[in-house]
This record gives sequence, structure tokens and C-alpha cells, in this order.
Amino acid sequence: MYFKLYSDGAYQPRNQQGAGGVIIVSQHQQKQLKTSFIATSNHTAEFQACIFAFTSLKQKLTTSERSSAIVTYYTDSRLVAESITKHYAKHYQPQVDQIIALQTEFKLVFNNWLPDSHNHGAHELAQQALHQVDQR
Repeated sequence: MYFKLYSDGAYQPRNQQGAGGVIIVSQHQQKQLKTSFIATSNHTAEFQACIFAFTSLKQKLTTSERSSAIVTYYTDSRLVAESITKHYAKHYQPQVDQIIALQTEFKLVFNNWLPDSHNHGAHELAQQALHQVDQR
């Protein structure tokens, strides 16, 4: 199976709320997910959104499906994309390690950075989740 996975994080410094938006595309079908969490920065929110994306995909599949799945992952965070590729992030190593561990569940993962303007779907979901938290 082949999957495209998009994530975006959002952050509200006023109340340290973060949110993540995720889009999973497979076999011409799209699943949209969003979540909220506590975050300390936009970078933290981006890493948490990535973790949420891979955790969600992992939960959607059986062990044998994961072991044969090819995933192309897209993020508009250069820091997340570069940190995963390098397996290193000075201030976010625990998050990078968690993402790498999640990615090893899949047969093959391609990590890609894309500009904000090409990640509208995940961005909108993250903004919706952040707005819902503000409404509480």
C-alpha cells in the first residue's frame, strides 16, 4: 500500500496551546484528522503534529500492512524535515527519536519539505483545532 501523509502544526503563545492537522491519502481517498495539545513553541507543535500523523497512520493499519506500506510524508516545517533526515535536532531530540521509531514501523518512508502554500489542507485542520481550543 502507498500513502501520502501531510501534517502541520499551529501554536497560540497566549495560552501555550498547540494543534495539529493531518491528511492521509491512499487509493484516491482522503482522511482528515486534527488534534490539540499543549505546546511551548511553533516548532514543538510541528514535531507533535508529525508524531500525531505517524501514530494515526500506524493505528489505521495492521502490523503486516505497516510492514509493506510505503509512505511519502510532507511537512512545511524545514526543521522537522531536516531533523528527521539527519536523525538529529539540538533541542528536539526526544521528538526526533520518537518519529524515527514510528517511521521504522513502515517498509519505506520518504520525508519531504514543502512550502506552506502547498500544505493548505493540513494547515486548515490545525487552525480549526486551535480555534476550537480557544472557544472552550
